[in-house]
Amino acid sequence: MIPEDYLESYRSEIIPETTKREGRSGCLSFAIDTVETLLLALILFFGINALSDRVRVENISMLPTLRPGEFLLVNKVAYKLGEPQIGDIITFHYPKNPQENYIKRVMGLPGDEIKIEDGKVFVNGTQLDEPYIAAVTASQGTWTVPEDSLFVMGDNRNESSDSRAWGPVPMDLVVGKAVVIYWPLEKFQLLSHPRVVTASPGS
Repeated sequence: MIPEDYLESYRSEIIPETTKREGRSGCLSFAIDTVETLLLALILFFGINALSDRVRVENISMLPTLRPGEFLLVNKVAYKLGEPQIGDIITFHYPKNPQENYIKRVMGLPGDEIKIEDGKVFVNGTQLDEPYIAAVTASQGTWTVPEDSLFVMGDNRNESSDSRAWGPVPMDLVVGKAVVIYWPLEKFQLLSHPRVVTASPGS
């Protein structure tokens, strides 16, 4: 039979040593978990930034579709995986000053002829169906879109500085395609990109 005082002595030497090892192991595990969490957060942050952009609407040129103060999520890889279409809402660097970012709607693709006459917009002779504009277009003119460029206009036609004034947007200045209004929450909605060239041909 093992004496009781021997068991007391055995416990008093083993337990503190185990506690120390567990304490060191716990601290190391916590440090590793923290580093892994930070690395994952950084990977997600840079990954999300590589695929998308967040922009704030600053002016009235896209009324009534977009209002000042709204925040948009922009798909930066949309035109790396596909082609722009008439009706898309895009963000881009302003050709006259690439430090500024603009938001407009695509109205013409490379090679298209854009004609504005009597408040109507025609692309290659086809009148566009535009339910999204604030008012009919007061300006008039004819433009041909060069290669690797887009012709853009604001939905608030008569209060928008766009391709009618400063020309087409080179594709290398396009940031991406606006896909959703995410703030304010009560304004949350997916942005529609109507195929506006389905109207019957005009004169």
